[in-house]
Amino acid sequence: MNMVTDWFRRTFSDAQFVLLVGILFSLIILVTFFGRMLAPAIAALVIAFLLDGPIDWLTRRGARPLVAFLSVYIGFILLSLTLLLAVVPPLFNQVTQFINDTPAIVSSLQQALLSMQDRFPDLISEDQVRSWFSNLGNEVANLGPQLLQYSLSGITGAISIVVYTVLVPVMVFFFLKDKEEILSWISGFLPTDRTMVHQVWREVVERAGDYARGKVYEILIVAIAAFIAYQLIGLRYATLLAVATGLSVVIPYFGAAVVTLPVAFVAVFQWGLTSETLGAVIVYLVLQALDGNVLAPLLFSEVVKLHPNAIILAILVFGGIWGLWGVFFAIPLATVANAVIRAWRERVAANKAATTS
Repeated sequence: MNMVTDWFRRTFSDAQFVLLVGILFSLIILVTFFGRMLAPAIAALVIAFLLDGPIDWLTRRGARPLVAFLSVYIGFILLSLTLLLAVVPPLFNQVTQFINDTPAIVSSLQQALLSMQDRFPDLISEDQVRSWFSNLGNEVANLGPQLLQYSLSGITGAISIVVYTVLVPVMVFFFLKDKEEILSWISGFLPTDRTMVHQVWREVVERAGDYARGKVYEILIVAIAAFIAYQLIGLRYATLLAVATGLSVVIPYFGAAVVTLPVAFVAVFQWGLTSETLGAVIVYLVLQALDGNVLAPLLFSEVVKLHPNAIILAILVFGGIWGLWGVFFAIPLATVANAVIRAWRERVAANKAATTS
């Protein structure tokens, strides 16, 4: 017990560490209890953080700060409008169509497995196949419209859409334009000596920021490539499956395996157990292989150095706390935690060295 008390006293007697822990604890409390209320501001802050990298990149290559800022912001607005007008309507239609076709998809999968059972009777039994698919299609079909109606209907949903489409871009503009003033204002509330905070912030900007920006680029590239590939082979729900394929890269190791199922199910529903279905699955696997072996190394290289188990734990923990946003930012948040631990260790080592000397 004395050992724990001594460790606690030594650790929290350091003003630098107390300041860092206080800032992190305040941010966690803010996001946890006021996240829903401040969702537009948090979304704008995240987008501004992601866009800050391209602005710095253009500035380092000789562009004037104002030109770099306007170029990146206009590009963001054009990309957002493209997604809103060209992607969202067909995506919504295909989601609705996919939900309506779910009973037929489940029935086709059941028939495919029953035909497989005829060829390989020792592999699975007919009773097993029928129990797997019993009422599954109708349950999903009934659940889907309810979810869509709950999420998209009503005055609250309309107001939320207006807020996000109008307020968020405006807030992004001012976050980017007045970045230095905002950071200076926040610094005014902090002590002058904040070495650990600067160290952690620098690593977050360099590593976590680069990772998050790279992940956005990866999602866009993979989704566009998947859409083109699915259109070429004539696969149904090309927009929906392309979006799912792009989002599959958010969760390392598991995302690619999970999205294999809807691609295979749609292919079986469309073509049955044929060479076309096999070709669709191969196309998907090729896209994932190119992403894992070519695109991801080019985008990330040595940006994040974390053990695979640490990544998995981060996804489980932060995804459980903050949902999809937590999953997306699991690795950057794990990088923040790693930076805090590293800064704390270096601070402890420095204090020991100062004490012994």
